[in-house]
Order: sequence, then C-alpha cells, then structure tokens
Amino acid sequence: MFDARDEVLSAEAAPEAAPEAALAETAPEGVRRGTIPIEDLEVGMVRTLAKVINDREIAMFADVSSDHNPVHLDDDYAAGTIFGGRIAHGMLTSALISAVIGEQLPGHGTVYLKQALTFLAPVRPGDRVEARVEVREIDHRRRRATLDCRCTVGDTVVLKGEALVLVPSRDAA
Repeated sequence: MFDARDEVLSAEAAPEAAPEAALAETAPEGVRRGTIPIEDLEVGMVRTLAKVINDREIAMFADVSSDHNPVHLDDDYAAGTIFGGRIAHGMLTSALISAVIGEQLPGHGTVYLKQALTFLAPVRPGDRVEARVEVREIDHRRRRATLDCRCTVGDTVVLKGEALVLVPSRDAA
C-alpha cells in the first residue's frame, strides 16, 4: 500500500513557448500555466506534463472516484491478475491530459466537448508518466480545437486519443 512519504516528481513543461502575455506569472517552476486564446493557437503547438504516479495518488483517486477495484489497491489480489501486480486507474493517467489542456494548452477557460481514449499498457505505482497534447486542427469560427493526446512511460505509449475542446477567445464577452 502507499506510504504518505512518497514524493511526486514536479511537473515539467515542453520547450515550446506560448505567447508570454498569455501565461500566468504565478505558475510553479517548470510549468507554463495560463491561457492561449483561439487567436494565438497554432497547429503543431505542444505542451507536456510529467508526474510520478505513486500509491498516494492511486489511493486518493480511488476515494474521489469511488473506484476501489482491488487491481489498483490490493497487492495480493493484483498479483493474480493478467497484470501481475497493482496498476493505476486508467482515468488517473488520463487526468494528466486534462491537466495539460486545462492549465497549459489551450489553458484556463478551456471546456472539454469530447474525449476519445485508447488504453494500451498499464501504469504501475512509481511510474513516471508524461502526458503530451498537440494541436491538430483549429476551427476559428466555432472556437474549437482538436488535440492529439498521449501518455507515455519511458518509450511505451500507455494511452492515446484525441480531444475536442472549446477554446477561450480574447474577444469573447
């Protein structure tokens, strides 16, 4: 089970920079936060977030989601599954994509309209997950963007998908 002393790796931002005027000044070190409005959004923009998923996050997610499946929480039970040990909730992993979208790309004020996900491999306690979001298409008239999303552990893609979001505008009232 988890140990409250477990540490979480701080989030890391991708090297690509958004217009500086669109970023919040109070972001933690290494994380770009704020909003990139539809007027400044460009196809190919990328943001990432990296985090170690530890037992504490898994237990907290189980409590928040009410998903107490023993494959996530019970070492003995999980040892007898096809995974051979405990795994993190898939939606906990996907929440890192939500964090990138809501905090970085496009950022604050973005509204999810649709999300499609395919889970390809398990995330285990202690794994460092990197969530990556890239702008694939932009519909300026409707203020929508289609985003390619993926999470990796090392070189292994553990989750992939796409999101459709409503992007904030500087001109919206």
